[in-house]
Amino acid sequence: MTAQTTSESYFQNQLREQAIVDSVAAPKGIDELLDLLRDYLAEDEVGEVARAYEFAERSHRGQFRRTGHRYITHPVAVATILTDMHMDHQSVMAAIMHDVLEDTGTSKAALAAEFGEEIADIVDGVSKLDAIFQSRAEAQAENFQKMAMATARDIRVILVKLADRLHNMRTIGVMPLEKRRRIARETLDFYAPIANRLGMNAIRIEFEDLGFQALYPLRADRIYRAVRSARGNRTALMDELRISLEAALRREGIDAHVYGREKHLYSIYRKMKTQRKSFSDIMDVFGFRIVVDQVDASYRALGIVHNLYKPKPNRFKDYIAIPKANGYQSLHTSLVGMNGVPIEVQIRTRQMDTFAEKGIAGHWLYKTEESGDGNQVRARQWLAGLLDLQQRAGSSLEFIESLKIDLFPDEVYVFTPDGDILELPRGASVIDFAYAVHTDIGNHCVAARVDRQLTPLSKPLESGQTVEIITSDDAHPNPDWLTFVVSGRARSAIRQTLKVQQRSDSIRLGRRLLDRALANENSSIKRLDFRRLRKVFKNFGVRRLDDLLEEIGIGNLMAYVVAQGLLAADDDDFEAVNIDQAGPISIRGSGGLVTNYAKCCYPVAGDPVVGHMTPGKGFVVHIETCRNVEDIRRKHPAEIIPARWTNDTHGEFEALLNVTVNRRKGVIAELAAAVTHADAGINQIQIDERSAQVSGVRLEVSVKDVDHLRRVEQRLNTVTAVQEVVRPVE
Repeated sequence: MTAQTTSESYFQNQLREQAIVDSVAAPKGIDELLDLLRDYLAEDEVGEVARAYEFAERSHRGQFRRTGHRYITHPVAVATILTDMHMDHQSVMAAIMHDVLEDTGTSKAALAAEFGEEIADIVDGVSKLDAIFQSRAEAQAENFQKMAMATARDIRVILVKLADRLHNMRTIGVMPLEKRRRIARETLDFYAPIANRLGMNAIRIEFEDLGFQALYPLRADRIYRAVRSARGNRTALMDELRISLEAALRREGIDAHVYGREKHLYSIYRKMKTQRKSFSDIMDVFGFRIVVDQVDASYRALGIVHNLYKPKPNRFKDYIAIPKANGYQSLHTSLVGMNGVPIEVQIRTRQMDTFAEKGIAGHWLYKTEESGDGNQVRARQWLAGLLDLQQRAGSSLEFIESLKIDLFPDEVYVFTPDGDILELPRGASVIDFAYAVHTDIGNHCVAARVDRQLTPLSKPLESGQTVEIITSDDAHPNPDWLTFVVSGRARSAIRQTLKVQQRSDSIRLGRRLLDRALANENSSIKRLDFRRLRKVFKNFGVRRLDDLLEEIGIGNLMAYVVAQGLLAADDDDFEAVNIDQAGPISIRGSGGLVTNYAKCCYPVAGDPVVGHMTPGKGFVVHIETCRNVEDIRRKHPAEIIPARWTNDTHGEFEALLNVTVNRRKGVIAELAAAVTHADAGINQIQIDERSAQVSGVRLEVSVKDVDHLRRVEQRLNTVTAVQEVVRPVE
């Protein structure tokens, strides 16, 4: 047995030993729980909890946990966690019965009949799905999606589930290795971020440390030992700094408590990994929390600590004036203490401190949807947004992907022109902002002004900026947006709109292509009686006309083949269609979801063009003399479809130019300036060094039409270093 395996076995045994201890596996009995509830609940409500316990105890009788304890000890432990939060009696009842639907023969209807629909809905929201899904990943996604939807209707669902997961993590050591790792990963990926999103910092930290120990026991132990060793060296200096801060505040008459902040294991590990910092770099920073009575005292305390120690520039954040998305409020500042010691200080009121630790459970209000302070409103808005994500998602896995994106740890705060503040994930773009305002604003966004300056749609926003969206009724989402948006709301809305748009575009193109093919026999879609042609639909694997047209539009079916099938079924004497006799397809815009422009020849408006259908891509446009078109014409002549540009063609087209230049300093900048002076855009530049004196430059530019492209070529030829400008057509 290797040393690594020996160490892993040791930690597995250690985790198991911790899990089976009575104080962890079964921390409270029902009598102790009821005594705790009497501290804040009415006696009749405590009686209802006792009745729920009797029901759950009967339902779980004969069942045992892997720890060796009776199964009922787990629901009571979960209820105890909620009792510590002073949750209402219905939440505690649901916690005690949270597994009766999943692990016993009890039905939701029976539970509702005994305890009411409200409690039955909470229990059902927490329970897992029993159906069999295609894969474990999909099953987990379905379970999480169900819980999220129930949570959006009643926020108590997630609080019961978090308490359930917390006790399971405390006893995770009894699980088999693979299951333990899977549960720990799921906890770190979902439950810890959700606890953070709801402002429940204490639970988040415990999730992270327990998940870290279960997933990486060797790394967790090494960091734990290093922290314990470093703590001895830090204690004296920590006390000295704390006393200095307290004395300064007391001299100015501020009643404050100063606490040293301990860094938890997973936080240290994550900083070492993501920020590439050494353990000593992280531990050298001393953290303090200053808790005061009033908001104005927070700002006075900030001034005092800035006078006491030198603040670091650009390291102050005011989360009191602009709270985080999860409702967290505090002042953050970084200082340089005695002997150059780095200090991080958080300053907040007692109420803010309670919320920072307990989050939404710290201000538990459940009687009405409207009740609650600003922190509760933010949490409810986020949970309500889950419904929007679910409705737009194409599958449970897509929903989980969007949810992962939305569980961001950091935010940026930007302003609307009216002065309203919007919270967005770090890295959010103008498009994310537009969809945060309203889905229709995002769908019709064409440009934006950031601090009154026109800004690229993909540029990340920064806190404090004011964003104004410019829309157009004719605009629609661009598939390229998916490469840079970061919010789940924007991503899901774009995907949904593109699906609808692609189907609409495909049907429209399919109708034009089929009508074009039918025109050879002086027929059209309108002249066919499709009620008599259902068999033809079945032969093509579709049920309706729109489905048939969509398949033609995306290139899965050839229009002339469908036309022949329809006409042959309608007329026994029908002879095959000669597609070459049909008129050309009209091209109006600069591409779309079912009209694409070939990258082999880069056609632009004004070029003589033809097209062909490609499965999944739709109608692909080529320049008439493109070599690839010649190959298709030679092998499959019927697949070549004549095309022409309409008089009102609009938009921008990508074009390729190969430029041969004399090598010299600054020549690329001169080429870029020439393209800009021609009012064109540069998408890409590639340089091929052909010799010590000459380079080949591959320019991909955006132009309006072929005349615009010629002006770009002329402007490039004015650069003295340019030898030749050639537009290649494969």
